[in-house]
This record gives sequence, C-alpha cells and structure tokens, in this order.
Amino acid sequence: MKSLRITEIFHSLQGEARTVGVPTVFVRLTGCPLRCGYCDTEYAFSGGEIISLDKILEAVRQYKTQYVCVTGGEPMAQKECLSLLVALCDEFKQVSLETSGALDLAEVDPRVIKVMDLKTPDSNEMSRNLYSNIQTLNPHDQVKFVLCSRQDYDWAKLQVDQYSLTSRVDDVLFSPCHDKLDPTQLAAWILQDKLSVRFQLQLHKILWGDKQGV
Repeated sequence: MKSLRITEIFHSLQGEARTVGVPTVFVRLTGCPLRCGYCDTEYAFSGGEIISLDKILEAVRQYKTQYVCVTGGEPMAQKECLSLLVALCDEFKQVSLETSGALDLAEVDPRVIKVMDLKTPDSNEMSRNLYSNIQTLNPHDQVKFVLCSRQDYDWAKLQVDQYSLTSRVDDVLFSPCHDKLDPTQLAAWILQDKLSVRFQLQLHKILWGDKQGV
C-alpha cells in the first residue's frame, strides 16, 4: 500500500501564487534536503505521521473544496509524491505543487500546477537550483523568487531575462521575504523597471501570523 510521511493536512485560504485567497486544502509532506535561511516551515523537516494514500485522499475530501496544494518541506523528497499528485488530479479540480525546484520535476503529472522556486543568493541555497527543471515547465506553471535584498532582486531579474520566464509561464512571482525586505521598496523597484511579474505578499501571514496550520 502506498503511503507518505505527512506533517499536516489543513484547510485555509491560499496565501500565495495565482489562486491567492481561494479556500484550499493543504497537504504538507515531511522532510526537506534544503536549509534556506528564511525557511518558515522548519517544523516539517522531521517527524510527521506515515499515512496511506487512501487515508490522505479521505482527509482531503472532508473539506469539500476542489483546490488542493501539496507542499512541504520539499514534497518531491518523497518518491510517492508523484502517485499522490496523480490521485489528486484524478479527483479534484486544481492541484498545485509548491517546490524548491532542487529536485527533478520531469515526472510530475502535467495536470499539476507547479509553483517552483528559484533560490536567490540570500537564501543560502542558490547552488541547489536544478535549472533543467525550467524545461519541464508548462504555461500554467509559476516561478517564484523570494527576495531578501536588492542583490536578490537584481539576480532574479537576470534569471527572468536569461530563461525568458515571462514567456514560458503565465506568472513569475516576486515575493518580499517576511521581515527582511520592505514590500513597498520591492513594489517600487518592480514599477520603476516595468517588469512583467506578479508582486505578492503572504496573505496567511497578514491574517494569522507565522504559525502552523494556516
């Protein structure tokens, strides 16, 4: 029987990306090979509970929403994540995957909306970027940059240009790191440079602060 190690399954408003504000069920997988300096889910690095795929689907169904987000940690660190994504796509309207982009995404079900990070210099994990993943992106996917400084912003602009990201995917997301980069400053840079990116804040932190299960 297929199973995964799960940190939590909860119902909340999507706090980021294209469907921000939409009621969504989150399936947070345990484990992550990265240690980003700004990580806000360190509690998902270890622990969790091994749950069968059938039980996970049963838990998601009870919330009666058609939007599901698989997140972590780094969900792709568990091989059965691929099976989970297929099963969710077979049953629910929209399934997204929040991923660091450090592990191979080639086998992810094409129905899944991949929200893939490119790690910036100040993340302390830039060397883990697996740039071959860019070739796996579909138009409905999204690329996210969490920005801590002007250095991060300038680096992100270069990646957007070098890989033609705004032509490859529908949304390129620029997100100010909570408590490290003033959102107003990032907004001003984007407008000054006339970038075709989507500025985003973490809605869940604005509403509920930095805590689990939101």
